[in-house]
Amino acid sequence: MTFIQFADADEPNQEERIAKLRAELEKLGGSTTTLESMPADMEEEFLRHVLEYETAEPISLMRLLENSGLEVPAPETLDKDTLRIKLKEVIERMASLGAYILHTDHLSDRELYDYLYHDGLREEAVLFPENPSYAYMIDLTGSGSDEDNQIYLKYYADEEHRRQWAHDWPDDPLPDHEDPPFDRDRFLPRSPLG
Repeated sequence: MTFIQFADADEPNQEERIAKLRAELEKLGGSTTTLESMPADMEEEFLRHVLEYETAEPISLMRLLENSGLEVPAPETLDKDTLRIKLKEVIERMASLGAYILHTDHLSDRELYDYLYHDGLREEAVLFPENPSYAYMIDLTGSGSDEDNQIYLKYYADEEHRRQWAHDWPDDPLPDHEDPPFDRDRFLPRSPLG
């Protein structure tokens, strides 16, 4: 099923378009009851985006990169200089597809490329490269694991966040702050969404 089948964009009656979009979303198991106070134009746009997302076929970033003609060789086949160049190419091509990475300064180029090659690029995701109002984010400290939380607190969290964490989770160890060993994040492509 393609997106345009959900509601005819040429339908002159916005109320009917919204009703059709709501019905399609409800068929998929979604609820639209909290949207009733939203202005009609915003609701229609929101419902279109939700339906587009919910009906899109997930695909791995690796597959998208390969489909776009970018070769992504195994990390062990690359020397240090070639790996650095290939990592930059991968990150830039990811951004062109609407995928961005965050919190990488605790990893060397090889560690980051290894993570992307073996894990990050292999997870299936819903991407909309043609839609600049959508971004797929890979946060290298965002899994919610104890290890990722500790890395975030050690290298990335500001003092206010660290104080709040200590207050909210007094039994969790709070690592001393350290500057990350690498300086890559400020040069990474950024989502137009911020």
